[in-house]
Amino acid sequence: MSRVLIIGAGGVAGVVAHKCCQNPDVFEAICIASRTLSKCEALRDKLVGGRTEVTAAQVDADDTQQVIDLINSYKPEMVINVALPYQDLTIMDACLATGVHYLDTANYEPPEIPKFEYKWQWAYREKFEKAGLTALLGSGFDPGVTSVFSAYAQKHYFDEIHTIDIIDANAGDHGYHFATNFNPEINIREITAPGSYWENGEWVETEPLEIKKVYNFPEIGNKDIYLLHHEEIESLAINIKGIKKIRFWMTFSEKYLTHLRVLENVGMTSIEPIDFNGQKIAPIHFLKAVLPDPASLGPRTKGKTNIGCIFQGVKDGKPVKYHVYNVCDHEACYAEVGSQAISYTTGVPAMIGAMMMLTGKWLKPGVYNVEEFDPDPFMEQLNKQGLPWQESFDPELID
Repeated sequence: MSRVLIIGAGGVAGVVAHKCCQNPDVFEAICIASRTLSKCEALRDKLVGGRTEVTAAQVDADDTQQVIDLINSYKPEMVINVALPYQDLTIMDACLATGVHYLDTANYEPPEIPKFEYKWQWAYREKFEKAGLTALLGSGFDPGVTSVFSAYAQKHYFDEIHTIDIIDANAGDHGYHFATNFNPEINIREITAPGSYWENGEWVETEPLEIKKVYNFPEIGNKDIYLLHHEEIESLAINIKGIKKIRFWMTFSEKYLTHLRVLENVGMTSIEPIDFNGQKIAPIHFLKAVLPDPASLGPRTKGKTNIGCIFQGVKDGKPVKYHVYNVCDHEACYAEVGSQAISYTTGVPAMIGAMMMLTGKWLKPGVYNVEEFDPDPFMEQLNKQGLPWQESFDPELID
């Protein structure tokens, strides 16, 4: 039985908190904290009354001392960071200062540079090791489950994995002309950045959304997929034996991309501040303020997601193909925890990662990506906690 501090009060945090309360044997008490106390209190009020004690607090996660003070006051065993990626390092610093474990779902990204990579957090390895603490990076779905899928495939079905295609499809419809399924600022920065993939030991960079394919996803059919840069490629390229090529693909409708191109063309996706009525404001911050809150999409969204990995490699000298994936229904997620499937597929693995740490299954001093641990107990919990996985040994390949 453990106490956990959850930093963040958006859609993903709501799922994490709900799922913690569904597992009171592991999560004795949780505190939900963010800059906006009213959001934390509203979420708390939905969850009180069960075996898990739920409290709320205010904290500015950009301020390391505030996080330190809250940790010292609440005394959790670990922090689940589902705030913004900009705040990863301040929260990691606070965990080191207070002697608690750390988990996040997305790697650090400097606010002023639209680039995300693990180097900033990997630089904390020695600090966490010396402190006897575990920092688990990227315990969402992608990154997260896709990396666990890779470790599971490597452990059970391959002597060497040569190629990995990570494919992320959202066939949900929320009824808006344009909205993002998670934080608009992070989402748009990711999509408008150059694409890249790993091949033969080096990065190959592409123009944003330059490479397009069509893939027939189980249960949702043919969808346009576009090659993006994504963070789990970086760690999988190091941790998967024999790997030669890793690509990440995501679906976008033509309607979505048309809106995005217009916004980009008129400068609304820029992170460079402009002068407006005597104030400095980044256009993307204004755009984020006028777009629908992703946490509000739950009751409107219908359809399914399909996220998984296609592997090619060898076992006992013979070629092997393998596809493992999850299909998640938006309406079922809303019925269970009041969220759409994008938040659900990120929040459930965050809770499972915390469960792995708190039960001692994934706990060793240092900074680690999820594929560096035994995948089996995590895979077992996916089936129990609402993200059952399916597998095929004769999948359709992307090319």
